[in-house]
Amino acid sequence: MQNKYKEAINTLRALSIDQVDTANSGHPGLPLGAAPMAWSLWAHEMDFWPEDRSWPNRDRFILSAGHGSALLYSLLHLFGYPTTADDLRGFRTLHSKTPGHPEYGHTEGVETTTGPLGAGISTAVGFAMAESRLAAQFNKPGYDLIDHHTYVLAGDGDLMEGISNEASSLAGTLELGKLIVLYDSNNITIEGDTDLSFKEDVAGRYRSLGWHVLTVEDGEDIRAIVGAIDAAKQEKIKPSLIEIKTKIGFGSPLEGSAQCHGSPLGADDNEATKKKLGYGEAEFVVSAAVKEQVAEILAEKEKNYRAWKELEAGYRENFPAEYEAFVAGFDAEKKDLSFMDEDEYWQPVEKDMATRASSHVYLQKVARGMGNLFGGSADLAPSNKSDMKEEGQYSVDNRAGGNVNFGVREHAMAAIVNGIYLHGGFRSYGATFLVFSDYMKPQLRLAALMHLPVTFLFTHDSIGVGEDGPTHQPIEHLTMLRSIPNMIAYRPADSTEVAAAWYVAMHSKETPVALALTRQGVPELEGTSKEALKGGYVVKKESGSLDLILIASGSELAPAVSVAEKLAEEGCGVRVVSMPSQELFEAQSAEYRQSVLPEEANARVSVEAGSRMSWYRYVGRDGLAIGIDEFGASGKADAVFDLFGLTEEKIYAAVRQYLDGRK
Repeated sequence: MQNKYKEAINTLRALSIDQVDTANSGHPGLPLGAAPMAWSLWAHEMDFWPEDRSWPNRDRFILSAGHGSALLYSLLHLFGYPTTADDLRGFRTLHSKTPGHPEYGHTEGVETTTGPLGAGISTAVGFAMAESRLAAQFNKPGYDLIDHHTYVLAGDGDLMEGISNEASSLAGTLELGKLIVLYDSNNITIEGDTDLSFKEDVAGRYRSLGWHVLTVEDGEDIRAIVGAIDAAKQEKIKPSLIEIKTKIGFGSPLEGSAQCHGSPLGADDNEATKKKLGYGEAEFVVSAAVKEQVAEILAEKEKNYRAWKELEAGYRENFPAEYEAFVAGFDAEKKDLSFMDEDEYWQPVEKDMATRASSHVYLQKVARGMGNLFGGSADLAPSNKSDMKEEGQYSVDNRAGGNVNFGVREHAMAAIVNGIYLHGGFRSYGATFLVFSDYMKPQLRLAALMHLPVTFLFTHDSIGVGEDGPTHQPIEHLTMLRSIPNMIAYRPADSTEVAAAWYVAMHSKETPVALALTRQGVPELEGTSKEALKGGYVVKKESGSLDLILIASGSELAPAVSVAEKLAEEGCGVRVVSMPSQELFEAQSAEYRQSVLPEEANARVSVEAGSRMSWYRYVGRDGLAIGIDEFGASGKADAVFDLFGLTEEKIYAAVRQYLDGRK
């Protein structure tokens, strides 16, 4: 087997190092060392069909060690994906289809964006969870519509990152037997030998996490690698880690050295590498013999694909309702969201409550209407109010359940939520306290970068957390969320705006939505309406002249309205604008934004229990931003709000002083 496929494996190597050398940028070490395991997986084990790249039952491949992207692009090129030789020549150049790290939605065949180490293997856990839940929901006797594996190629750096251990721990607990990780164990990082910082027994650690662990001593041994993957596929309960011992930069003069991790080989070493490998083709050329081998392999893969299409046709005929639901889960255009336009959906709650509590009410409506929500909390569901009452718990004993117990694993939770959506079939969400969005930031950013319309529930959104003190009181976090490109942050003031928040989240097609919800109760307000879908709107219009605009979000809207009423009694024409989402407001037409915040009305005050930074775009140089630019304090919520000047009385005093100063 080794000799038969030697040229094909070396073709992967040559295509990869030629990409790196042409760009004079990239990572040749991983492709040279990992090419045999990549070939073994793609040629002999994975089910896929390059002409139907959205095939729901394809095996998923995630290059967690995303810096080795040249290897992935070589695989895509070799196995019939629309990654051309010219694309390979354009490696790491502006607007090419072969960017420095794999980007979902940019290069056909890339299942998720990777590069930040640990992200890929963690996201893969979400893929495996989605596969198992879909199978439980839709498979019928004789009709295994969903039955595939999720494969990961990970390196030492991936397994050093804490997120990978969080996710791997959960994967072991949930017994995700169709998750298989190929561990490229070469003992080298950028700084040198892994002994400098990573001497643990990785195999032992993964066994303790509940994984099935195998070892391949020689990363060049195709037969052993294929055998290990087969053994992993036979293990139906535990996820599998296959440690494959390789040499970074195999075949090059820099073999085994950190010097080939992230630097081009250069012309001389490139030539020497190909000579040692016995490879004689020109740059970016695949020999006729290798093309013939690949064609034979793809012919077998097409047979598997065609067999599944026949099974799909039978399923559609025998289970039409289930098939329709299955297809709608993968295609947002076919998902019926009309229930969110009905009066029943928009019915406000009957009593004043925290927005985390009213969110729980609307979550139940959304879960029933969507039928494919999948998510949960990082061990805070009772506090986040994030459980779906009718969905059951997703577990080893109940794969059909929709509520996930992520445990205290915020970073991994965010990656897994991304993975669930990326797999297809579900709308996903994750929940925790807003202050812990810090732990999740890298995956929030990846969700936005990948244009994933996932939902993040963040409760306990301000100093209203109270007694838990400054460690748990978010100050800068809303500003952080607002700073992420292609992210919608939504901080509702009452249940009507909560309904709007969920509406936005479920209708979003390519933007993640973060809901910031209160711990403390808030009143139901007159004036809030479906206009909240626009992100900013007038909830209380001025009487007579427009002397002042008060802009507020969330729990600060109610005191802002009270202050406006008091100022109106004094003859001041005050407009109150609710702005739950700056991003949605900015997406409105210039005419609409002008109608809400007239340019000539420059007496403006913003009120929000958090950093003032993001509000200056609205209050301007002549306005006043009332907020908090220091850490909070431990005490009763009312006392903490008073301390930081965010009670109705103190807001009024600050606004009155501001107006008096303008005279």
